[in-house]
Amino acid sequence: MKRPCFKLELPFPQPLAGVDEAGCAPLAGPVVAAAVILDRDRFPYGIDDSKNLDLKERESLFKRLHAYGAVIGVGIASVEEIDSINIYWARMLAMSRAVEALGLEPAWVLVDGNATPRWQRPSKAIVGGDAKCRSIAAASIIAKVTRDRIMAEHARTYPGYGWETNRGYGTPEHYRGLETQGVTPLHRRSFAPVRELIARQSQGDLEFTAVAAE
Repeated sequence: MKRPCFKLELPFPQPLAGVDEAGCAPLAGPVVAAAVILDRDRFPYGIDDSKNLDLKERESLFKRLHAYGAVIGVGIASVEEIDSINIYWARMLAMSRAVEALGLEPAWVLVDGNATPRWQRPSKAIVGGDAKCRSIAAASIIAKVTRDRIMAEHARTYPGYGWETNRGYGTPEHYRGLETQGVTPLHRRSFAPVRELIARQSQGDLEFTAVAAE
């Protein structure tokens, strides 16, 4: 399998930041974005789209990206922001925050997807960029591992939804948790399955409120 490389990045000036996010589709938890500036002469082997890596590979590359001195910024948009401005704009907000968190202004930004945030900086959206561009792929790893860790921590506070493994996605275990334990403060109320469950509860079909673990 061909891994992401620097080929599509070479025409752009440096420092160049790759940006990607994790967590647009889940029913619970924040959306997390990462921006990464790689040293093209010194970076860890094996960087790939996070979806093509298993847990052990992602964790290893997460640590090695830091060890190799990659410049990394992380941005988060909360559940409240997702429900307020919708997931599309929350994603854009998280990406903007990730670039701002780099601590330096990149000369150019490559963003995974078909649109860039409304910012005043040179940038380009690349569909499937996490599978093509090494810097975006590195950002996908940072965003994924960061968000997975956040959801694993939340799973300790709200057990019974399987967030330690499903990361908030709509798996059967997560739906069972919603049906038996209800909606938590970390659920996205603007998302249809959660919104419909709240409506059923308000109509008296369900009588519960999820509470945090002691």
